[in-house]
Amino acid sequence: MSRILVIFSFMIVLISCRGEDSIPKPAAYLRLEYPPHAYEKFDEKFPFVFEKSVYARTEITSDTTFNLHYPLMKARFYFTYSPVKNNLEQLLVDAEKLTYKHAVKADDFYYEDFANPKKNVYARINYVTGNAASPLQFHVTDSMHHFVTGSLYFRAVPNYDSIRPPLEYLKNDVKHMIETWQWK
Repeated sequence: MSRILVIFSFMIVLISCRGEDSIPKPAAYLRLEYPPHAYEKFDEKFPFVFEKSVYARTEITSDTTFNLHYPLMKARFYFTYSPVKNNLEQLLVDAEKLTYKHAVKADDFYYEDFANPKKNVYARINYVTGNAASPLQFHVTDSMHHFVTGSLYFRAVPNYDSIRPPLEYLKNDVKHMIETWQWK
């Protein structure tokens, strides 16, 4: 009886293995779609205005700090305003320290400078590639009275491959923000 069962099982296995060869599936890529860029004026109690994304929620946290929260991307920009009181050099050094602090975990970092002398707006965006906690920081100043820093953080483990699609989207928002920046 057991011999018949073994032979029967063996025949089922042989019969079930016949047929077409299996074909490997192509590599799948995550497809994230974000809404088209759209902007509105940010004009709060701070001494500056700019255009921010309509998809970012404003969170005023103090007289000198606020956040722009992107719930769709689990991202948040943290802003800090500081008046310049003969300490511009120190403010610039402190802003750059944050980038270098994240550069330890980075594969690379680079920056992009902006200057609009007509509006007295000077800025630098620092990009950090790799698994850093903050992949983008920036500062904006008029070199005389005002200095603003901003840092981007995602509510996720810093895996550069995962945050790259929303990061590319947010880079455009930061550039637009700086290009539309005006001091009151």
